[in-house]
Amino acid sequence: MQAKRAFVYIVRCADRTFYIGTAKDVKARLAMHNRGKGAKYTRPRLPVRVVWQEGPMSLTRALQREYQLKQLTRPQKQALIRGKLVVKRPR
Repeated sequence: MQAKRAFVYIVRCADRTFYIGTAKDVKARLAMHNRGKGAKYTRPRLPVRVVWQEGPMSLTRALQREYQLKQLTRPQKQALIRGKLVVKRPR
């Protein structure tokens, strides 16, 4: 059986904050966020737009990567989005 494939993504909210998540279909997940049916964090911060994504990878690796990226500081996240920071994937 093939492992489930997933993506890690970063969206920028209307208040300029970032939200990091994992999804099998980023486009569908973005639409869900913008309908107010996504994460509780993004609901009062609409609209959101995808500014970075990575994948596909296994769901397990995507969740590990999401956790890793959530540990970054805001300046580090901004550098990652601009392509100025490379964060090695967890093993």
